[in-house]
Amino acid sequence: MPAVKHETFFRRHPVFTGEELSTHLASRGAVGHRSQEALLAYHTKTGRIIRVRRGLYAVVPPGAETMSYPVDLYLIAGKLAPDAVLSHHTALEFHGRAYSAWNQVIYSASRPVESLTFRSHAFQGTKFPEALRRSRSEHFDVLSRERSGVRVRITGLERALVDVLHRPDLSGGWEEVWRSLESVEFFNFDRVLEYVFLLDNATTAAKVGFFLEQHRDALMVEERHLRPLRERRPRQPHYLDRSKRKPGGLVADWNLVVPKDVLERSWGGVL
Repeated sequence: MPAVKHETFFRRHPVFTGEELSTHLASRGAVGHRSQEALLAYHTKTGRIIRVRRGLYAVVPPGAETMSYPVDLYLIAGKLAPDAVLSHHTALEFHGRAYSAWNQVIYSASRPVESLTFRSHAFQGTKFPEALRRSRSEHFDVLSRERSGVRVRITGLERALVDVLHRPDLSGGWEEVWRSLESVEFFNFDRVLEYVFLLDNATTAAKVGFFLEQHRDALMVEERHLRPLRERRPRQPHYLDRSKRKPGGLVADWNLVVPKDVLERSWGGVL
């Protein structure tokens, strides 16, 4: 099983699935489960391949140290499901807009796999929101980007803005969300609004509206952007994060109960 026989495949697939390897072997006339298992066993033993999880493998370049070689985490997440999309905090990291580096990688998919830990990193999948599935809009504002010759799907900044406000639990919490989004100089508000409407969630519409209004001058937000969000706000006051229900002040314009540190952006007592 000399590696040179499969070098082109390894070079083009720094992270690969069992299905991709099977297709490669079939193209070379090697058909059968035993052929694939033998190749995987051989190259795993020699340190050329790292098993990430069942059916998913990473390639180690010749001469690199197997245990310390930095496998691309985005490529792993992108292979965990056929329609995986890097999202939430991971999308902000990918775009270079995350305030803090995270050891958790978030992706969205129709059927995400169970949580996975690889080395010191945790991979967490989340299902596409039901509203997106109903309208078949799972890939709205999803971009395709190249990493080491492999295409990965990633949400655009406009969708990421809404996603991290919609699911702060997948985004590092409010300080991380606020500080990360504040590093973005420009958003396409028409795209932001379109995605909010697709999600069809009153609380999320209010959270997006509240954030945009709070940053109205910096982001040059106009009333025409805020009005449709305000029209979709909850009829009764909702907590900014309903899962935690942290006490705060009522922002009547958005029917949101917002924690004091978010209202004042006084993280850790520092304005």
